[in-house]
Amino acid sequence: MAGVLRALLSASEKAANIARVCRQEGALFQLLIQEKTGADKNKKFIQDFKTLADVIIQEVVRHDVGKQFPELLHAIHGEESNTFENKLGGRVEVQVCSTETDTAALLCSVLDGNEEAAGLLAQTIHQEIELRDPAAERLELAIPTSSMGIWIDPIDSTSQYIKGRGDVEPEEGLYPSGLQSALVLIGVYDRGSGEPIMGVINQPFSQCDPGSLRWQGQYHWGVSYQGLSASSLARPAPPPHKELSVVLSSSETEKVKQALVPLCGRRMYRASGAGYKFLCVILGLVDAYVFSENTTFKWDSCAPHAILRSLGGGVADLTSCLSHPHGGLPELKYHQPRDGVQGVERWANHGGLVAFLSEQSLKEILSALSGSVLQ
Repeated sequence: MAGVLRALLSASEKAANIARVCRQEGALFQLLIQEKTGADKNKKFIQDFKTLADVIIQEVVRHDVGKQFPELLHAIHGEESNTFENKLGGRVEVQVCSTETDTAALLCSVLDGNEEAAGLLAQTIHQEIELRDPAAERLELAIPTSSMGIWIDPIDSTSQYIKGRGDVEPEEGLYPSGLQSALVLIGVYDRGSGEPIMGVINQPFSQCDPGSLRWQGQYHWGVSYQGLSASSLARPAPPPHKELSVVLSSSETEKVKQALVPLCGRRMYRASGAGYKFLCVILGLVDAYVFSENTTFKWDSCAPHAILRSLGGGVADLTSCLSHPHGGLPELKYHQPRDGVQGVERWANHGGLVAFLSEQSLKEILSALSGSVLQ
């Protein structure tokens, strides 16, 4: 367990480095944007972009973790395909080659012959990172790698990664938009039960150094398996407010918002990125994240779900909770695609979701939403 978690943490930090390099090099950044189409397009957005950074990060995580644990290689899945088309119409399967020179040559074919940009990326990709976390290294929980599956969201909140500002002011600690909401998410689930068992969230753009104007990141992890839990975080203290607080998507329905007003008052916040909204719950900035639509996916929720479980919380299927209020807690599962749909929709969280730290908060939210959301 300690070895797998250490590998995921190191891979997430390399991913964060790649995200920062791509964002900080202006000439490189302009080459990265490509619009998704067809079955790979998230229907929530008019323009949903796949960046080269997304593809590279996903392949780096697959390569680095698979190199240490070959038995996991076939069980590592992500949001992106590894095929990238450059502005000249050339299609390339992005992969980490055996040498930095070979990786640079491959990337050069994607980057319209830009050798400088390709070399910079290849150098970051092949950089050795050994991230030491004493708490993670002390873990003695045994989980067989043969039962593990991994979901990667290489850069959650891609639109904010591309267009987001770095000077957005937080509201009570929560950023409504901006670079802070762009996250690297790596979640591990049990291939038999579908339950999330380990999660790593890396926030590449956590804090900007005012002198160098360079971004610094931070990461969080959590493990929950067969009743045993461990995390880099302590469970947040209950907030002093009487009202509950929730974070919502800007596209959330008016029915949901109006139903929550008596419970939350003005303590309803907006934020970009599913992963970041989960993180707001994990950090105790809000009591819950409520989302009634079906446009989040397994790679969005697996990592934060595992961390929430390690802290005593969880992520429930909203529609199932409201349809069967006395049927137990239907938490999200991660091992089976949905039948009858194509492309990314097979892995959508079709019932919406509620992420929570306290089951009491969950009960109050479900009570407020009962009878309104499903009509």
